[in-house]
Amino acid sequence: MPSNKKTLIILSGVGVAMLGLGFASDPLYDTFCKVTGYGGTPKIADENLSEVLDRIVTVEFDSNIAQDLPWKFRPDQRRMDVKLGQSGLAYYTIENVSDEAVTGVANFNVMPIKAAPFFVKTECFCFEEQTIQPGESLTLPVIFFVDPQLDEEKRFDEIKTMTLSYTFFPAEEGTMPAKLTATATN
Repeated sequence: MPSNKKTLIILSGVGVAMLGLGFASDPLYDTFCKVTGYGGTPKIADENLSEVLDRIVTVEFDSNIAQDLPWKFRPDQRRMDVKLGQSGLAYYTIENVSDEAVTGVANFNVMPIKAAPFFVKTECFCFEEQTIQPGESLTLPVIFFVDPQLDEEKRFDEIKTMTLSYTFFPAEEGTMPAKLTATATN
């Protein structure tokens, strides 16, 4: 009988551990993607300390909005040539075309996927809620660089163009800070 009790305790512990990992898997996966660039997620850095190389890559900018978000969203430039390691500054403009304040949040990716680990953002509006009043426009900056390590392996020689794509979605209700909620409802 003690053997059955021990087995029950072990299986219960395994079940609780699996349940905990199930809840932790989404944040762990998001963190893994941000650190490694896996799945088209660029890296994020505080500053660019890279050496600038002569190799040039064209960065194309793309914008999308969810169907139920009453905004216009566009990159202010369609493409930009940057040297590896050189900081680039791009702008996106969003405009609220509805008659009420709307809050949205953007996510992003980089294509081709194998280029994503080398695309590094030092400043970005992504994952920050943007509340825009009726008829208001905002210009949002993105500061980035392409890591010179892209030039270290022959298999990445074919990467001449990268696309940074943002998609804005309506922010989920209840996720806005109280100050923004009061502003949006007044």
